[in-house]
Amino acid sequence: MMEIQSAPETHARLPRSPELMSRDDTALLVVDIQEKLIPHIRDRERLVWNVRRLLDAARVLGIPAAATEQYPRGLGATVPEIAARLGEIPSKLTFSCGQCGGLFEPWADAGRSKILVVGIETHVCVLQTVMDLLHDGFRVYVAVDAVGSRFELDYQTALRRIEMAGGVLTTSEAAMFEWTEVAGSPEFKEISRLAREESPTTASL
Repeated sequence: MMEIQSAPETHARLPRSPELMSRDDTALLVVDIQEKLIPHIRDRERLVWNVRRLLDAARVLGIPAAATEQYPRGLGATVPEIAARLGEIPSKLTFSCGQCGGLFEPWADAGRSKILVVGIETHVCVLQTVMDLLHDGFRVYVAVDAVGSRFELDYQTALRRIEMAGGVLTTSEAAMFEWTEVAGSPEFKEISRLAREESPTTASL
């Protein structure tokens, strides 16, 4: 009896979900991580560490990044570890970064419709920025381990408001691997190295 050979299986790749960020459609916004603000933020060492890792990952993957400063004359400059990885940082008086619209227009023109937002404080400048970006048509993501407030209640309430408004909550490591998408590339090795870094505990800024 002749054995019937079945056709070899083919595994077509599923289409990429539009809910996921990529290196081609995303930008990174760092909100007001300034010298006179950061000492008052809960878990600030880990927050700055995560923002620094995201900036390093963005550099590896060619993702544009920008930052803002809230009234630097009174609140100081961006902390050196973060500022060293950024270009010129515009200042603002409004809590929302919407005042710095010049940051976002080039991203939109380049097809970068998604923005990952990090920084402080979650319930003030981050929240108001996210709301304005959502209203302007951007898809907004917030790394919950890279934003912070002085008080837990403010932090948690802000995250709930962001999610209810349509923002997407994620983590720094999840964002880095989402940007990378595939293993085995030279970029993946760099991202893996960042992911394996030991989290700070008691180290001070």
